[in-house]
Amino acid sequence: MPPILNAQGVSKRSGATPLFEKISFAVNEGDRIGLIGPNGAGKSTLLAVLADEVEPDSGELVARKFARVAYVKQVSEFDANDTVRSVVEASLQRARVPAEEHEQALRVALGRAGFEEMSAKAVSLSGGWRKRLAIAEAIVTKPDVLLLDEPTNHLDVDGIEWLEGLLKAASFACVVVTHDRYFLENVAKEVVELSRAYAEGILRVRGSYSKFLEGREAYMESQTRMQEGLRNRVRTEVEWLRRGPKARATKAKARIDTAHAMIDKLAEVDARTRTSSAELSFDATDRQTKRLIEMESVSVMLGGRDIVSNLNFGLTNGMRLGLVGPNGSGKTTMLRAMTGELPVSAGTVKRAASLRLVYFSQMREIDEKLTLRRALAPDSDAVVYQDRVVHVASYAAKFLFSGDLLNQPMERLSGGERARVLIARLMLQPADVLILDEPTNDLDIPTLEILEEALLEFSGALVLVTHDRYMLDRVTNTVLGLDGSGTAAVFADYSQWEEWKNRGVGKSKESLQNLAGSVPAVSKKKLSYLEQREFDGIEGRIEAADVRLAKAKTQVESPSVANDAAALTAALSEIESAQDEHDMLMERWVELSEKLA
Repeated sequence: MPPILNAQGVSKRSGATPLFEKISFAVNEGDRIGLIGPNGAGKSTLLAVLADEVEPDSGELVARKFARVAYVKQVSEFDANDTVRSVVEASLQRARVPAEEHEQALRVALGRAGFEEMSAKAVSLSGGWRKRLAIAEAIVTKPDVLLLDEPTNHLDVDGIEWLEGLLKAASFACVVVTHDRYFLENVAKEVVELSRAYAEGILRVRGSYSKFLEGREAYMESQTRMQEGLRNRVRTEVEWLRRGPKARATKAKARIDTAHAMIDKLAEVDARTRTSSAELSFDATDRQTKRLIEMESVSVMLGGRDIVSNLNFGLTNGMRLGLVGPNGSGKTTMLRAMTGELPVSAGTVKRAASLRLVYFSQMREIDEKLTLRRALAPDSDAVVYQDRVVHVASYAAKFLFSGDLLNQPMERLSGGERARVLIARLMLQPADVLILDEPTNDLDIPTLEILEEALLEFSGALVLVTHDRYMLDRVTNTVLGLDGSGTAAVFADYSQWEEWKNRGVGKSKESLQNLAGSVPAVSKKKLSYLEQREFDGIEGRIEAADVRLAKAKTQVESPSVANDAAALTAALSEIESAQDEHDMLMERWVELSEKLA
């Protein structure tokens, strides 16, 4: 059966800049594809090409006859008069679903999305619920392919888990642009990276995100070997050219042409594989005070609703606190109470004298008319970074901004680029406590990884609000969980909070408080989320390796193989490979088991 969608040799430019060139991308029945890539690679543009909403500069999109494609954009916008019900009804009408089927389809789609009130105004919904509505609007049409552009940016953890379950159970194919690594690990059957670092402009690996990382590593190793071999050949040819062959016979001229072709090829490979990364480093004050913020019997109310009740908690130097909870549970409100921006309803919040707080707001307020130069250095062409005067161009380059962007207004920068600007401004401020409210939105995976390293190296205290479960698991050493009804409890890590949350569903507030009280406030981390998934499946992999090893040994003992030199060599090689795999898995099993001990 032909692909549902098949983009063949498509290219697209943004102004004078090529986003991607001669890319081929097919979507088949049952595909669950995670589409990743650095900011500016053209992921959203490629998704729009697949949705037939953007015309490529060259190449073509071929769709299977009568195929139905649903496309959910990054930003979900609705008219002022739209209700939850009317949005989905309009989608059914556009898809020409028979009127007698509307009510059932509507209730199923909205019920699966978690909506209880169908008359609610769409514009009054939170960002996460607007995203759920946009997804319900798409799936009610029973698409053959669902295209999702950064759907997890506005969803809370519950919403992300809901979407994971929806996609894993779906009969339709899907392509999801996302930087959420746990989401990719849990959902994707195939991961595709769009990047100019690859010869074809794209790398496609079957399997989960962890399988993709293995595939990318193998690809990069092969590229390095090819590059080194080409460099050695070029070196030889350059030496030959320098000697200046006296005879300009046909063979000599052909060799000269070949040498120049190889030199050009090496320059192209070097340019393609040359990588640059942002240099992120937060400036701590090296303050020695142990207790920075203490909350004693604190209660916070907002809009007549309890955010927390009778909370006792202390933020100490070196603590990396993750603040978690569903959308609307009051995470940002708690940050404002910690900083003193919002007064508490009861109890006291004590802050160390002359405490230096640096706050990254999820609102990301910035004057869009400012140039990049003035956004980073308002008064001159230099900044003071970690007690050193640095030219603004050099400072911008640390965050992957080229010199020609310095005079561009902020409104022309992408969401990811604006996030980097805001982080760059934060890093100019030494901090005792670094508070980050949803810093990961719009950041690509390489920048997320660098940000995580910077946060791990930051010696002050960190308070982090994010729906990125991977970052929470990697960076934080304490979690403060909010349940949305006024209860808050302290946990060792994200997975421990998730267990508490799942056990607490449908229980009374008092039961939750008792359950939370049974959880130790701080304990040594054992297995991360991905490590636990790996450990859960490693015994099955060991058994499979045992079967492979036994099969290989049986082959060697076969008379037909023993008397065939080539077959015997292949069988012995298979034994060695299977034994290596078995040994590696056993070592990993022991390593993970020791963490659990």
